[in-house]
Amino acid sequence: MNYLLSTSPDAAVKLGTIHDPDTKLKVTVIDLLKSKFKPRKGEVRFFVTAGNETLAFETQGYRKHRKLLILEMVAWYCVYLGLLEAQIHSSLPMLKLG
Repeated sequence: MNYLLSTSPDAAVKLGTIHDPDTKLKVTVIDLLKSKFKPRKGEVRFFVTAGNETLAFETQGYRKHRKLLILEMVAWYCVYLGLLEAQIHSSLPMLKLG
């Protein structure tokens, strides 16, 4: 799997976008501890927790792509960040406070 990563100049809001050159699917990465996340209708999203990190991953232009492809892109990004203990969730997990 060869994915491309583009980063945002506003890193506090968006950590970047993962691109799959074969399918043209894009997945945006958002740091939920630094910004608000408003899900967009028709897109697929996954959430990752790892240590004190909580990230949202949302597709851009989802057109019945295989969910396994999206999960592969999320897992690839977690390895890229070194989040080897990352857990991927299909819905936003409750954040533990305190």
